[in-house]
Amino acid sequence: MPKTAWLLSAALCALASPALAQETGSAQPPAADQPAPEFGNDIIVTATRRSEALADVPIAVSAVTAEALQNSGASDIRSLNQLAPSLLVSSTGSEANGSARIRGIGTVGDNPGLESSVAVFIDGVYRSRTGSGLNELGEIERIEVLRGPQGTLFGRNASAGLINIVSKKPSFETSGMAEATYGNYDFLRLAAGVTGALSETIAGRFDMVYVKRDGFYENVTQGGGSEGRVNDRDRIFVRGQLLFEPTDALSFRLIGDYTYRDESCCGAVYVATKESVDPTANPTTPGFNSDGAVQLSPNNRIVDVLRSLGGIVTYPPQDPYDRDVAVTPGRTFENVTRDYGVSGELNYDFGGASLTSITAYRYYKSGGAGDVDYSNVDIAYRADDGNAYRRFRTFTQELRLQGTAFDDKLDWLVGGYYGHEKLQLVDNFRFGTQYGAFAACRIVATINPLAALRNPAAPGCLSPTGRGALGAAFGAAAPLILGGIDRLSTINDMGDRRAVYNQLSENYAFFTHNIFDITDTLSVTVGARYTHERKEFDGQFDNNNTVCPAQQASLGPLLANAQLAAIAGGIVTLSCTGNSSVTLNGLDLEDSFNDSEWTGTAVLSWKPTPQLLTYASFSKGYKAGGYNLDRSDLGGINGVFSPRSNADAAGLRFEPEKVNAYEIGVKYNGRVFNLNAAAFRQEFKTFQLNTFNGSIFIVQNIASCDDDLGGADMDNSSTTGACTGKTKAGVISQGVELEASVYPVRGLALTAGYTYSDTHYRNNLVGSSDGEALSNALFLLPDAQLSNAPKHVATGSIAWTPDIGSNGLSGLVYVDGRYSSRYNTGSDLFPEKAQEGFVVVNARIGLRGRDEIWALEFWGQNIFNEQYQQVAFNTPFQGAGTIAQTAAFGTTANQLFSSFLAEPRTYGVTLRSRF
Repeated sequence: MPKTAWLLSAALCALASPALAQETGSAQPPAADQPAPEFGNDIIVTATRRSEALADVPIAVSAVTAEALQNSGASDIRSLNQLAPSLLVSSTGSEANGSARIRGIGTVGDNPGLESSVAVFIDGVYRSRTGSGLNELGEIERIEVLRGPQGTLFGRNASAGLINIVSKKPSFETSGMAEATYGNYDFLRLAAGVTGALSETIAGRFDMVYVKRDGFYENVTQGGGSEGRVNDRDRIFVRGQLLFEPTDALSFRLIGDYTYRDESCCGAVYVATKESVDPTANPTTPGFNSDGAVQLSPNNRIVDVLRSLGGIVTYPPQDPYDRDVAVTPGRTFENVTRDYGVSGELNYDFGGASLTSITAYRYYKSGGAGDVDYSNVDIAYRADDGNAYRRFRTFTQELRLQGTAFDDKLDWLVGGYYGHEKLQLVDNFRFGTQYGAFAACRIVATINPLAALRNPAAPGCLSPTGRGALGAAFGAAAPLILGGIDRLSTINDMGDRRAVYNQLSENYAFFTHNIFDITDTLSVTVGARYTHERKEFDGQFDNNNTVCPAQQASLGPLLANAQLAAIAGGIVTLSCTGNSSVTLNGLDLEDSFNDSEWTGTAVLSWKPTPQLLTYASFSKGYKAGGYNLDRSDLGGINGVFSPRSNADAAGLRFEPEKVNAYEIGVKYNGRVFNLNAAAFRQEFKTFQLNTFNGSIFIVQNIASCDDDLGGADMDNSSTTGACTGKTKAGVISQGVELEASVYPVRGLALTAGYTYSDTHYRNNLVGSSDGEALSNALFLLPDAQLSNAPKHVATGSIAWTPDIGSNGLSGLVYVDGRYSSRYNTGSDLFPEKAQEGFVVVNARIGLRGRDEIWALEFWGQNIFNEQYQQVAFNTPFQGAGTIAQTAAFGTTANQLFSSFLAEPRTYGVTLRSRF
């Protein structure tokens, strides 16, 4: 990274949070003869389901204003990373299931069965998956980021925090905006909005956004150009609103929105791995394997096999930030997403109390086609034939009644909630036309790495020399072993034609949240919520893999061979039991469960002066359990070739995630300086961890055993390490947060923030509250920092809006930056998935007319082109193991790794008009 970038970022961070509660474009200190205002009162938030000044809310919350979002170039919630140091939002294999983390806690992975630990609300309506916030947002009033469990008022699935998005509502005064942006990668964004009175009692608003942009990756197998690029943008967003206010006591807001996306998402690149270092050039790589205990090979037999099949792969891999991807011809990442809904919010003031009702229906469907081996060798894919998608149909209803009593000493609130969601995941995962040759070649290369023994075009990937050599090596067992390898090589273009997973979720809740003013400066908040959850699951499978029944017998000797059992067993499990016409085809599965939970909060707050608020709180959060919508426990994954039954469905179930959280904080809201500080500790029991191991998703509830397991949670076995005693929280998140803003002179706003979050696993880990042994794939977890959880994050921004002359012109100079310390991007914490610390800087400069009736701005995102990854993962089916397993257990690691990269530098110009 250029030295100037580090210096600029350091300067930003030294100013000490996000563009918090102030309109940065118009910030100014008061005149000397004026009383000191409470700047925080300029922003009203609804973090407690009440309209309150941010400075008076005794919880850790950041309110990012519309102007701050505009300056930072935000169009979806990913851009909040630059403005909120405790938040990390990313997208990976599908934007249908993005990931958000607060204080290092969140749900990762492209598995729709898991709901997010960070809830997303848009205009009071719960969105069940974080990916809904990755859409265009249109005109926004503000975004609130609530940190820590928010289960009392916002329900289940807010165990880590909440992102509350508030759009601009209709106004009875006519106004509008229009905006056009053009940038590199042929980026075009057009936005427009208008609002005004339709009658004396009805106001309307209409917003739309159109976006088109070439992809950040070039597909080298399809000739490049705009048609040969991956991770493009092609979307339309519209939102219409009606506001009906017949009396001062009654209002009704009707909102309808629709998003259409037709995009190629999401590509990934091979990344260099630790074992790719040539030991003859540098046998003791600094910072890794410094004791030389592990022999590092400059070659990798998986790469050799891929190359023999025409794979475009180098070893070590070429620079991933060349952003070249190789997609199998005929395969695609292009999918259509439709997201729409309607909601109605009714507010009625009875005089002594007010009623709020929010009713909503949402529909979301996203295609799932993809070249899921992320290479040009046709190993596996999901076809774009309409049989790969995820679909959500969601109905929600919330009622709240609130008011005051005892001469306004008590601010009370009671409410109820009902949610009903139908989730359908349809899958057509199939082995590619080269899978059989690839699988057979893997086994042959494991027996003997000599290339002369292999011929991918021959049965069993065996050349005449290879068939003779293996025949001699295995003696009397050779015919059966070679027959099994031959049969394995015929598994081509087989698999799911339509596998259907249905999940029905129904929940209801009753809650109360009450603020008692003991004195004029001392208050106590007490809240509680009861939630009842029911989920029903069923699955049906249609599969055309007819190879496996005969293969099961023929591969017996192969599996019995000690040299080949591990590699052959894994391939057979993947090839047959995960897609077997015997175990899965025509199998119907059903299961259901009921669950209920109490959550609550208690807060003691004291305001010794009008500018200073202190508080201490306890809260209990809850995230619903559910089903792992993956075939991970179906058809013999946990018992090779054993007949399966409805008991498999129960094996997909995972437990709720529960958390106890403690926090103390202080908020100072001064004349030209604001400061928020919080210290927190959060204890998560049965934390829901989703891990992709290269072929399937593993979901376990991470807890800690009270008894010492003697290191059995760190061994190479999934059967040792069960806990027979009590279990406790397995994940701890603790740290401090600082947010500050300074307004030294008129038109200048400086903001900064810092989060230290020690978010780590405990020792003696197990995979459930009942003490199930931890998967051996997770052996690195004990006493380690969670993935995607940097210990140190600092953000800062400078916004200067000087007047230019006396004709109403003004300028804009804006810079923001985010520093993140080192963290691992993989749930299993394999060292190959580590991301070093980095800094991202955005900037904007512009000229504005009187009353901002027009504005011309030049902008850049990631202006120093910082190169970093969002998530690294085991490249599907391409090897096994990590160098850490080699070091710990002496096994051979040859797994290839791929990564979803963050966006490169972008820049452009925006012309805007407001009237």
